[in-house]
Amino acid sequence: MHSLTIAQVITDTRHALESVDVRLLLQHVLKVEYAFLLTYPEYELTATQKQSFQQLLQRRIQGVPIAYLIGKRDFYDLTFKVNEAVLIPRPETELLVELALERIPPDRSCRILDLGTGSGAIALTLAKHRPLAQMVAVDVSPAALAVCRENARTLRVDNVNFVTGNWFDELSGERFDLIVSNPPYVARDDLHLQQGDLRFEPQVALAAEDNGLACIQQIIAAAPHHLATMGWLLLEHGHDQAEACRELLQQADFSNMCSHPDLAGIMRVSGGQMRS
Repeated sequence: MHSLTIAQVITDTRHALESVDVRLLLQHVLKVEYAFLLTYPEYELTATQKQSFQQLLQRRIQGVPIAYLIGKRDFYDLTFKVNEAVLIPRPETELLVELALERIPPDRSCRILDLGTGSGAIALTLAKHRPLAQMVAVDVSPAALAVCRENARTLRVDNVNFVTGNWFDELSGERFDLIVSNPPYVARDDLHLQQGDLRFEPQVALAAEDNGLACIQQIIAAAPHHLATMGWLLLEHGHDQAEACRELLQQADFSNMCSHPDLAGIMRVSGGQMRS
């Protein structure tokens, strides 16, 4: 087996993969930071490292998301473990976190609920930044909650309670000051589900009936029974669902209804407040 250096890897794969993917795969296989790749381009991969890299390279060429291959993804200011049991955290979801943090007092306790928590990207980020808050993270998938629990241990977040269940089913009688969710909102016949990373992510966490609105409808309808007076509900949704979300919020007698755009200018998060 002939020698292979970092520089040769980058050169040999430049037509097969984006350079950032090659870099991330190399960092993962070599267990080094990006600075190492820049400083030691003549470093020769061992036979084991070369084999591991080539296996990951082929899987990436086949379309497997880079986050699943290296087992992690940065979100907000934290790094989360991810695998095929959870959605890959995306930058547009950081808007939901920012809007939620604006509504969570940093100096006193409050109760927060994250529905469909997955890797815990939303719940754990909020809990980390608001350590006095009491967070409840719900997911119907035990495998997803296992990832969330592991992330909580790694990030040293201890103000989260984990609940296995479908939306509010296991929360009878409980009320919260803030409910957040990034629910499934893609229509089941949307062709994007057969493209890119979405092909490999859990479909139960992506797609919903009623043109993608079924889960959103369910959450909005039930939320008033689980919100404290003046409590807020914030939902991430699809690019064309903001108006429908506000209509549903109005039907559920929310006030102060709003929609907010992500960095691309797409209305991405809508919400409302319980009346006094």
